Amino acid sequence: MLPNFVTPIVMFCMLVAAVWHPINAQDLIELPELTGRVVDQTGTLTASQQQQLAGKLKEFERAEGSQVVVVIIPTTEPEAIEQFTIRLAEAWQIGREDVDDGVILLVAKDDRNLRIEVGYGLEGAIPDAIAKRIIADIIVPHFKQDDYYAGIDAGVDAILARIKGEPLPEASGELSDEGGSAGDGMSTYASGAVVIIGFIVGIFLRATGSMGRQIVGAMIFGAVVFVVAFLVLWLLSQSLYYAFLGFMFAAFAGRGRGGGIGGGGFSSGGGGGFSGGGGSFGGGGASGSW
Repeated sequence: MLPNFVTPIVMFCMLVAAVWHPINAQDLIELPELTGRVVDQTGTLTASQQQQLAGKLKEFERAEGSQVVVVIIPTTEPEAIEQFTIRLAEAWQIGREDVDDGVILLVAKDDRNLRIEVGYGLEGAIPDAIAKRIIADIIVPHFKQDDYYAGIDAGVDAILARIKGEPLPEASGELSDEGGSAGDGMSTYASGAVVIIGFIVGIFLRATGSMGRQIVGAMIFGAVVFVVAFLVLWLLSQSLYYAFLGFMFAAFAGRGRGGGIGGGGFSSGGGGGFSGGGGSFGGGGASGSW
């Protein structure tokens, strides 16, 4: 029989898991405004460098149709860069509608993280492994030398080449595991927790005999209930959260596009800004750090 004190503890943990995500969601930073093909909120790039990058991206879009934008912000905290970038991608809708050929190169300078977010239509040309190579082999070496423009410019060239079907240069070495998915991190923590718990349980059983086995059995049962409940609630909260964001972005974007986008290119918006062509993203791409 389960000890009386276990049930309220499990219920409390379930309640905390259920409300934790909405509390964090209230603290998300505001998305930057899409003012052009290069958006730098950190002053990292000079005006001339921004113009050169923007001109290159504009010419490529005119020739190939695909939209690529560069974004430099101080931080994505409290969100992981993957969550922030997909939120930004859905808001900006880079890429042509129904073609979904947009790419966002985002640099979170203070976090020392970056990500390449790839639209649905380009996931074949820039699969996750290729995006990872562009980050690790081409961009990061420049960033480690504090040469941000060179890294971004080289990374943009590699992205444009892949869209046109050109191969990347030979890899410089093994790719690091930095910037892996959230699932990889969770798996690592879970494995470590299992090892530690197993070690403690083994010592406890040796010291207490049959009475200890009964106590440990109750503890294991409670732990299993907690883990299952936490995972279910975590997955549910993530699904509801992104469903809500998708609904809100679709609603506002639908109202804002009234007169159409005009062939899928950047078009003037309110206040002299720009808008994407209606492209969709599904989380394809890769992240890295330096």
